[in-house]
Amino acid sequence: MNKIFKNSLFLGLSTFIAGYGTVLHAEASPTALPTVSQKALTIIDGQIEWLNKVYKDIHEHPELGFMETRTSAIVAKELKSLGFDVKTGIAKTGVVGILKNGDGPTVMYRADMDANTVQEATGLPYASKVRVKLDDGTETPVAHMCGHDAHVTWMLSMAKTLVALKKEWSGTIILVAQPAEEPVTGAKAMVSDGLWTKYNLPKPDYFFAVHTTPAPVGTIINAPGPRMAGTDQLDILFKGVGGHGSLPYLTKNPISMAANAITQYQTIMGNAVNTQQPAALSIGSVQAGNSNNVIPSTALVKMNMRWFDPKVRETMLNNIKLMSEGAAEMQGMGKDQLPTLTLKGSTNPVINNKEFSARLNGPLKALLGDKQVLTDFPPFMGSEDVHHLLGDQKDIPFNFMFIGVADPVVFANAVKQGKPVPYIPHSPNYIVDLKALPVGAKVTTVSMLELLTKK
Repeated sequence: MNKIFKNSLFLGLSTFIAGYGTVLHAEASPTALPTVSQKALTIIDGQIEWLNKVYKDIHEHPELGFMETRTSAIVAKELKSLGFDVKTGIAKTGVVGILKNGDGPTVMYRADMDANTVQEATGLPYASKVRVKLDDGTETPVAHMCGHDAHVTWMLSMAKTLVALKKEWSGTIILVAQPAEEPVTGAKAMVSDGLWTKYNLPKPDYFFAVHTTPAPVGTIINAPGPRMAGTDQLDILFKGVGGHGSLPYLTKNPISMAANAITQYQTIMGNAVNTQQPAALSIGSVQAGNSNNVIPSTALVKMNMRWFDPKVRETMLNNIKLMSEGAAEMQGMGKDQLPTLTLKGSTNPVINNKEFSARLNGPLKALLGDKQVLTDFPPFMGSEDVHHLLGDQKDIPFNFMFIGVADPVVFANAVKQGKPVPYIPHSPNYIVDLKALPVGAKVTTVSMLELLTKK
């Protein structure tokens, strides 16, 4: 998940943990689940060794967006062995598996596959040591510091379990292994590559997905309405006139333009955007020059925006454009030399269907216990592109939930130390506790079985 978490997430989790001593041992009611779901739990309990093996393998071999060749091959091979009709190479590395099992609803589920450009520091025996050369020639460490490796593992476990129970449900399953969620471009790329046309996917009656979160293992967050913010990945290229550092008056320094503009950007939140509106604007990178005594001819600013209201987005973009151009004009740049703004990836806010969310929460509470399923929780400022897999289909109920992956003891100790969570996504120390693997598999499988027709 491409995340900039807002304080409400951490405060919400901290409030939740205040009474966690009793919640940790809350009694679930698996007997309240349908017989087929109870059988699924038994099957998944027998997969523990396999779950750990699959997860550790994917974790140890992370791949960046549109480079997930090894991961997608694992998914394709497993789904083919289970009898799925498998389609590969969608938007380079995307995979779709379709399993038709009689009449009934069509349910679609997605797992994203890509990792982060982060140096892992967990110290785990299966920690990533991978480094990758990027298109610009630079090298970067790569690691699964957001839990996409768990997402893939959960999906494969769900597939194995549902196939083992084929005689007890009917309908059609669509499993999507999506590339490049981190840059929020993978979902749209799959649609552009003909996901719904060239690959002839049946239209789903329901679509759901999950994501890891640093809540304790055994808890999930599944609330209706807006869940995650819209986002824009924005590059701003300032153009100047380069030259010798001893003759700055003969140059037009793009670094100065970028610096002035960055200072101005900080006034957007509060001056142009109402302080009551949830939004965020962050500078992630400034790239210019490589010598002490050479003034470069360009400077690149990489920015990220988060928003829930499209009008707020428009206000932010308009102000960024005006401030960028103003900074360049102050340095004497003409109309044909103004900064170039490039949107590299964008998503709309993630919004859960109220009725669909409530329907899934019934069996999930039976599985985990009432207090373990948080149904009243503030939206995150993080963003996702999962819903864009539906393309122009706006009438399909959608739900996105968060599964806790932090060791409960580690989580509780962090809160005692005054920390809202033990670690955050995209940090070098993000850990998916192995105890979360069967829990996530059960959550996704029970949710799928809730939607399929019982025989």
